[in-house]
Amino acid sequence: MAESSLRYRDIETSYAGVVGENVVISSANPINFHQAITDPGGCERIDIDAKVFLPPAAEPLPGVIIVPGSLGVGPNHEAHAETLTEAGFAVMVLDPFGARSVASTVANQTAYSFAASAWDVLAAFHVFSARPEVASDRIAAQGHSRGGAAVLTAATRRFADAVAGPDVGLAAVYGVYPWCGQQFLDPAVGSTRVRSIIGELDEWCSVQEAQGQINAIRATGADATMRIVEGAQHSFDRPEAPYTIAEASVTQFAPTIMLADDGAMIDPVTGLADPAMTDRQAFRSSVARGWGRRGAAIGGVGNEPDLFRSDMLAFHGLLR
Repeated sequence: MAESSLRYRDIETSYAGVVGENVVISSANPINFHQAITDPGGCERIDIDAKVFLPPAAEPLPGVIIVPGSLGVGPNHEAHAETLTEAGFAVMVLDPFGARSVASTVANQTAYSFAASAWDVLAAFHVFSARPEVASDRIAAQGHSRGGAAVLTAATRRFADAVAGPDVGLAAVYGVYPWCGQQFLDPAVGSTRVRSIIGELDEWCSVQEAQGQINAIRATGADATMRIVEGAQHSFDRPEAPYTIAEASVTQFAPTIMLADDGAMIDPVTGLADPAMTDRQAFRSSVARGWGRRGAAIGGVGNEPDLFRSDMLAFHGLLR
């Protein structure tokens, strides 16, 4: 689905000849990570949309959950869903926007919380893993940009233990040009395999922050790897010449917001944890300190989309 006003669920969609099945994901809208971890039962509930694509198979298939970024489900995500379905994976494409009446978070990332985005991933995993056609112990989540932040957080045990339960979680996560501006002090992911891929010239997300998060995860003993694509911009998997989205609001080089074990945000200047701090307050503080700007590019050139496709298939191929 190209970016449009239609909800993804309302479009009849097939990939590699497999017709998508609409499913409902019971998720939540925590105000921040602290509420998600310390009071999961008190979080506002919401049902969000997804489509499942199940190639015919004699036995349960490895699965991939695709989580879009700030523009919602777009042609690049659809292309990856088609590629993975054709390659014999069960695929779920998540639409976090439709039920929340959000068209885009490009100009405002606080339309709903990053904690809600991560909750969406684990809620989707719960539904997907219950399908008899899907191998519950071989499910990966692939998130792009804001979705990349969501899948990396969903793999973090400090978050996953509270939301999904101890030892419940994804076999792998693939953070595609992820925003890593919020990171847990304890980044342990248990047995989840992690990979990130990001363009060297990304104008939305800090390459250094992504490196820091992946290296911190690796330091816990996890299987965590990273690839930086030389000369590539944000969304380099899109087969279109890079162009600037003027209304994009980015704080690419703002100090990282670290998260305490209970999810409270730690002010990078004072070093104090504030359980009440929200994404909106954190972003406004970054902008007030001079870290905000408008305008950032997306798009891929040359063989960049093909390079991404190969990296994606190689990573998910390990689920077989």
